[in-house]
Amino acid sequence: MTPEFVVGFARQAIELTLLIALPMLGIGMIVGIIVSVIQAATQIQEMTLTMVPKIVAIFLALLIAFPWIMDKMMTYTRNLFLNLPNYIR
Repeated sequence: MTPEFVVGFARQAIELTLLIALPMLGIGMIVGIIVSVIQAATQIQEMTLTMVPKIVAIFLALLIAFPWIMDKMMTYTRNLFLNLPNYIR
């Protein structure tokens, strides 16, 4: 194993992790901005008003994106296991 291989392998794992987290983080950010605008317009400053919609939206995004996430994870894991003999050399 060369240092370049290890760095490339770690980079690929980090990229996959960020790609998998992107739908939930994006939806959470969009819902947070919308709730903040509503709070600023109505001058209602309640903490539960910001947290509950974000939690529900992130949960729904996870349910919708779950098949895609599992496909990405299974592809990565399958490639990892299939190439394991090459990695050991």
